[in-house]
Amino acid sequence: MTSTKLSPQVTIPRLENGDKLNRIEFEHRYSAMPDLKKAELIEGIVYMASPLRITQHGEPHAHIMLWLGFYTSFTPNLQLGDNCTVRLDLDNEPQPDAILRIKVGGQSTISDDDYIEGAPELIVEIAASSVSIDLHQKFNVYRRNGVQDYLVWRVENGELDWFRLNAGDYVKVESNSDGIICSVFFPGLWLDRTALLAGDLAKVLEVLQQGLASQDHQDFVSDLASRQ
Repeated sequence: MTSTKLSPQVTIPRLENGDKLNRIEFEHRYSAMPDLKKAELIEGIVYMASPLRITQHGEPHAHIMLWLGFYTSFTPNLQLGDNCTVRLDLDNEPQPDAILRIKVGGQSTISDDDYIEGAPELIVEIAASSVSIDLHQKFNVYRRNGVQDYLVWRVENGELDWFRLNAGDYVKVESNSDGIICSVFFPGLWLDRTALLAGDLAKVLEVLQQGLASQDHQDFVSDLASRQ
């Protein structure tokens, strides 16, 4: 966030892990700490990120961005974001590892100060393990606010969970008979989970190209183009 210039007489408390704040106060303190790279407000509690390792976070994150970036390149009216602040409600302002949103006619908007407001249609989090906040507090926050597709890559467990919002609840999506997960909300967004977990990006992109060539994706492209 942008640094806020204050008079010498005004002192803003620093953000600390575990602080209990509303979103307004969270943003106020966050903006006064320009060197802080990542802090999130989840259910009114501040969470601050630890240093990130390359194999447990940096590389998986890059692979997800490559996959989503390739899809976005062939699908109009979408916006892909990396570690963007999302204003969900008064108690929740996460900074997901990746978001994918519909720019025009979607369920989120961009504020005058350039933040996402409302729920992006898809969120991905890179998690250490199944005990992570991403599968507990964030899971409920994203479900309640209407994130349609929620992916959690549990790196230490060697698993990727894909949840789809269905009638207000998250349903875990399994691979089809060909070992592929196909997004319902984003037609053509196909994922070979086994290839992704194995680091076989060539296979991941090959399967994605098959999704992009599908009639469902072509129809989705036409629909999105008509909204602009």
